[in-house]
Amino acid sequence: MSPYPSLVTVSALLLYFVVTINVGRARFKYQVPVPQTTGNPDFERVLRVQQNTLEQLALFIPALWLFSIYVNPIWAAGLGAAWVVGRIAYAWGYYIAAEKRGPGFAISSLSSIVLILGSLVGIILSMLK
Repeated sequence: MSPYPSLVTVSALLLYFVVTINVGRARFKYQVPVPQTTGNPDFERVLRVQQNTLEQLALFIPALWLFSIYVNPIWAAGLGAAWVVGRIAYAWGYYIAAEKRGPGFAISSLSSIVLILGSLVGIILSMLK
């Protein structure tokens, strides 16, 4: 088994950990008490980054590993690294202004789509062998 998809998985989890910590920091900075999830728009953007990243992880991690198993672990790691970079760009842009999240979202979404569709093709081809 290739270590590269594992490294990408850990990178994605570390990214999620950082954006989760950022929510706590934003709660303090913008004085938004628990369990409140609305109030200051700057806080809400930080919270949306964390929530959207969690939502995307549910697609990304299985797709990364299925692609790694049925297609190629090196290509999986490359596409996965692009996803992580895209999520960083998404977070950075969204923290600045909601309308700046688009490029990062596009990069990570394209990576996920390729991983999902590539996995499907790889699974079907393995069944036909």
